[in-house]
Order: sequence, then structure tokens, then C-alpha cells
Amino acid sequence: MVYARNSDFNQVSFFTRLKVKFFKKVVKTFPWNRVRVYALKQCGFSVGENVYIGEDLIVASIISEKSCHLKIGDRVAIGPRVTLLLSSDANWSKLMKKIEPVKSTIVLENDCWIGAGAIILPGVTIGEASIVGAGAVVTKDVNPGEVVVGIPAKKK
Repeated sequence: MVYARNSDFNQVSFFTRLKVKFFKKVVKTFPWNRVRVYALKQCGFSVGENVYIGEDLIVASIISEKSCHLKIGDRVAIGPRVTLLLSSDANWSKLMKKIEPVKSTIVLENDCWIGAGAIILPGVTIGEASIVGAGAVVTKDVNPGEVVVGIPAKKK
């Protein structure tokens, strides 16, 4: 079980974990963009200027894991129902003995556009002025100015 092996888990206070959970819920459900952006910042993530975050954004991460971070540049547009996976693991499954959890940072550089329903996996950087098509699953970095679509996402 990754949560028991995580050395940072006990160092993060109950209040901090509760605060992050609360603000992740606000990011997902609040109707005003300005509040969603504020909530992401309250989770400890970096968010640039003039960012749009569509409703139903999911930021999946282990709350106590310090290696999971989200960096959003300026003028980034994130469509509705986008999922950003900062960490991924098999939770309490016996698979945890065979497969190590994946934990990393996602970077959304300036002026990128993430289409509705896209999924971005841990460790991915979306380059400046690039576009991720609706419903795409991004498993690798996207170069600046590229347009990627599909499952897995490929250059169009």
C-alpha cells in the first residue's frame, strides 16, 4: 500500500490534507473561473495569469506527495472534464507489489489549450502554444506549437 510506505504522509497535517481536498472539490464544481483558479493556487499549484479552467477539472494526486506538482503557465485554456494525473497507482491491490506508483509533475506551458475530456498522464509537459484535442490521452510530452489528438495522443 503506497500510502503506508510514503514517508511524507505522516508529516502533512490533517488540516493540510483536508484543505487540499476541499479546494480540489472547489476546482471541480464551482461555477466561477476566478474561484477555480484561486482554489488551484490554494492546493499549492503554480497558476499563471489569465488562465481559464473549465468545470469538472480532476487533479488526481496523493495529497501528501511532494513530488506531485502542477505548473500552469499564462493564458492557458483548460476545457471541461479534463483529468490531470499527477500520480497513478493500484491503491491497495496486490499489484502494488509488482508495479511501482508513478508520481510526477505536469507542466502546461504558456498559451496552450487543453480540449474537453482530455487526460494528461504524470510527467508530461504540454509545450507553449500547443493544442490537445478533445478526448485525447496524452502519454508523452507535446512540443511547442503542436496539435495532438487521439488515444494515445499523436501529432496531427
